Amino acid sequence: MKTLLALALSLVWGVSAASATTWPEGTKAAVVLTYDDALDSQLDHAVPVLDAAGFKATFFLSGLKVEAVPRWRAVGAEGHELANHTIFHPCPASKFSTDPRNTSEAYTLASMLKEIEQQNVFLTALDGKPTHGFASPCGQTMVGSLDYIEALRAANLVTYVRGVYASSDDLRADVDRMDPMHIPSRGFDEGVTGAQLIDFAKQAQAGGGMAVYLFHGVGGDYLQVSDAAHRELIAWLAAHRSEVWVTTLQGALDWAKAHPNPQK
Repeated sequence: MKTLLALALSLVWGVSAASATTWPEGTKAAVVLTYDDALDSQLDHAVPVLDAAGFKATFFLSGLKVEAVPRWRAVGAEGHELANHTIFHPCPASKFSTDPRNTSEAYTLASMLKEIEQQNVFLTALDGKPTHGFASPCGQTMVGSLDYIEALRAANLVTYVRGVYASSDDLRADVDRMDPMHIPSRGFDEGVTGAQLIDFAKQAQAGGGMAVYLFHGVGGDYLQVSDAAHRELIAWLAAHRSEVWVTTLQGALDWAKAHPNPQK
């Protein structure tokens, strides 16, 4: 039954089972937990649960509060990935109310790249690492009327770009062939249950792919998943360590690149 399910999912994703990425220690899939916006609820609820389970996650930092800097430095020191989400989180004015200077319409390609570069400097001061990944604010990559992704690629400022894609596009089995500037992820509505979160990991497990979760608040703040649902997901992942590899986004991409599937 599992073999049939894996075949069905691979057909849906347009990739054969033979081209699926081979993950470490015989695991069948990679699960990446990412958290956006440097929220207090992530420090208070997500990080302790992750640490207790021995899992490492990816935190895309923006709008960092001065008083939270020591806590985020400690998160990086524990082996979690600290990644770039810009300084001011520029999004379209239609998304939410903010200072007009910080809307994506007010940015140019040059100012966007400069802000990403400046945030990299800050991140290096936090974790000592020379390079960082990036997540596009609000999942969009337009500044003014221009898409900045190719300019960002050419500038070589980040190692990857995590975006937000429709559910039909956010599971890929052939991870080593993915464009690092277009890494898909899945966000969840408020009120999502633990079972629904677990189902995403099960889909990756059956198809041999990578499931990238996108969280904001955990048991607080905004766009939140409840603490209970988040804990249920972590407990399931802990109980299935032999089948699902939980790692950072950079870790998953580095592994896939270093271990291309020889059957392709």
